Amino acid sequence: MTTEVKKTRLVVLIGPTAVGKTELALQLAEHFNGEIVSADSRLFYRGMDIGTAKPSAAEMARVRHHLIDVADPDESWSLAVFQQAAQAAIADIDQRGKLPLLVGGTGQYVRAVAQGWLPPSVEPDPRLRRVLENLAQEQGIYWLHAILQLIDPLAAEKIDPRNLRRTVRALEVIFSTGQLFSRQTSRGESGYEVVTVGLTRPRPELYQRVDERIDLMFKAGFIDEVARLLEKGYSPSLPTLSAIGYRECIATLSGEMTLEEAKTQMRRLTRIFVRRQSNWFASDDETIRWFQVGNETLAEVSAFLHGKLAE
Repeated sequence: MTTEVKKTRLVVLIGPTAVGKTELALQLAEHFNGEIVSADSRLFYRGMDIGTAKPSAAEMARVRHHLIDVADPDESWSLAVFQQAAQAAIADIDQRGKLPLLVGGTGQYVRAVAQGWLPPSVEPDPRLRRVLENLAQEQGIYWLHAILQLIDPLAAEKIDPRNLRRTVRALEVIFSTGQLFSRQTSRGESGYEVVTVGLTRPRPELYQRVDERIDLMFKAGFIDEVARLLEKGYSPSLPTLSAIGYRECIATLSGEMTLEEAKTQMRRLTRIFVRRQSNWFASDDETIRWFQVGNETLAEVSAFLHGKLAE
């Protein structure tokens, strides 16, 4: 007779940029005695605070956060590395009798943990990676993504063209193994009892919040943040600095773009990013309980979780 292993409870909170995940995650963690594990790949990097809308020191003092400020901008955190770190953080939280909340807008990172993905175990190839990054610098990140599109359309469809790090990794795995990247990431068995909450807002309202956030970023000193990173010696060609906003600030500092042009470009690219985030989870709709953010969201989500966690 076999004994069924009890799975760890894991609450997953997803939603597009600027929908309001940070505040609701804090409120839920306080209400359910939980801790937050970030699944937003932009928040890994030290010194990249304003442009990533990283939780403030005050917010992180309210609730313990994991996997924020865990790497320098010139370090690479692969999907496999993140998955291992997230699993360790979730186990630690659970062992201390608290509820782990996996929070983020990076679809691949959320799914890798919640669904038990088995990502390719190909070791990084620094020489090949440098070649690919140099090609991106010479020809442009969209050119490199177009190469991936030709070789492996399924992988390219799931990777944001501006996410140079993920594009490079996919090509690195393909060239190292001779096999398509999309065929090398398989789904294993999840080790968690997952309850997924999705947040949404009407698209016009979400776009307005995005625009307001971008204005606040620049008022908070976004340009100065990017200048400090460059002064520390971080190369403008780093994959991390190709993130939305950072590339535009670099172009502004170099005189290639005006401040208003940078803001306009950021608004346009962020709206595209929001649409991609929304589409990422479309196939998982049956497993996600969606809530439209409003005055009663905390009460509604809390009631839903109380019911699910009591099952």
